[in-house]
Amino acid sequence: MRFHTCVGLLPHEHHVPQPLELDLTVWVSLRRVGETDSPEALLDYRDLYGMVRETVSASPHRLLEALCEKIAAKALDISGVQRVRVAARKPHAPLDGPVDHVEVTVHRQRDE
Repeated sequence: MRFHTCVGLLPHEHHVPQPLELDLTVWVSLRRVGETDSPEALLDYRDLYGMVRETVSASPHRLLEALCEKIAAKALDISGVQRVRVAARKPHAPLDGPVDHVEVTVHRQRDE
């Protein structure tokens, strides 16, 4: 997923939107997926995308880590989601050398 949002610790990053790329991977319980072909029993990707978009839109964000944590927590609140992986890439990180991007990845799972 690609968005433009305010993210970072530097003063200009608080008010100048910049590109942000996000990956969201969820693991669902086998019971939820395997027991029925009913669309109501499955995750709707549009809902996942909307949740991420809404969370990213609530900028500014100071830390990529905190943004990933918020997205992970909201994903785990969805019925059937057992584990989640959120990766956030910032292609234009203000560094003193050439890099393609900086990336933060968070893995979380439901307490059993």
